[in-house]
Amino acid sequence: MSLAFLHAHDCAEPHEDSVWGARWTINDTVVSISADGAIKQFNSTSGQPSHYLPPHTLGLVSLDVDPDGRLALYNSLEGLTSLWDLSNGDVVGKYESYARGPSDPAEPAWAVSLNPKGGTYASTGGSGNVTIHSAERDSFGERRATLASGRNKFGMSCKYSPDGTRVAMSSDAGQIYIFDLASEKLLSTYTSHAMAVRSIAWSYDSQLLVTASEDKRLTLHDVRYSPSGKPGSGAVATFAGHSSWVLSADISPDGRLVVSGSADKSIKVWDISSRASVSTIHDTGGEVWSVSWRPKPPAVGSPGSFVSGSEDGKVRWWRGAGAG
Repeated sequence: MSLAFLHAHDCAEPHEDSVWGARWTINDTVVSISADGAIKQFNSTSGQPSHYLPPHTLGLVSLDVDPDGRLALYNSLEGLTSLWDLSNGDVVGKYESYARGPSDPAEPAWAVSLNPKGGTYASTGGSGNVTIHSAERDSFGERRATLASGRNKFGMSCKYSPDGTRVAMSSDAGQIYIFDLASEKLLSTYTSHAMAVRSIAWSYDSQLLVTASEDKRLTLHDVRYSPSGKPGSGAVATFAGHSSWVLSADISPDGRLVVSGSADKSIKVWDISSRASVSTIHDTGGEVWSVSWRPKPPAVGSPGSFVSGSEDGKVRWWRGAGAG
């Protein structure tokens, strides 16, 4: 099978530096963060910005949005975590994770993720653990729990499962950790990569997890079981074809496709059932730091649409041939 994805349009007002994160919301807007310190929300039809904030002094490195498209959570290079109301453009919560007291040591956040069920967010960073914080406006940032990985490895990415029962975290050494939120215990450790895992994404049914790594590969895990019964197993497919680091990945809403962005300046779309690349895009504007599928399921027969963020500061929309 081969698919064609067409360049629909670019954002009307590009960032001044690399787009380090982009997320397509259920309300058909796209939120993007950049190395220039800015966060913007764009209309997906016109590419025009609807809300934006004055740039932070340092780059913004992590972004998540809630399933209702109401809130965006983002994190700066030094660990300032903020909650942004997408309806009116107001910042409704800020937390300086790097500024804690002597009795409660600082644990600067690098990557953050919103609980899809509301109430909390997760962060990870230099400790190699996942910290659960309050996402409520009157107590934003307060620590609720610490989920220990048992390894002092830098946490590169973390992500709640869509059903809100687990959190996945990836490290700079290539491990992936799955935590159960109810018991606050480590469920599984996957050693699927030889180098840092830059991006992780869950399928919408919370059964599959795809990881993107500096070892130039993506790995698909079925988190329901470990096929060999040994610690660190669970990988059911490997996607190889990029010639440099894989920086970003996402799974389509219907669970059929994976999209990936790479430092090789290409975007690839992979078919999960055939374990093969079905589309490659080279006109991307440089290294592709972020990719995100349109969260609404595509029409029957359509491969859907996605958005990308690249080194040149542009957010780009792509649609499958035949998609509206």
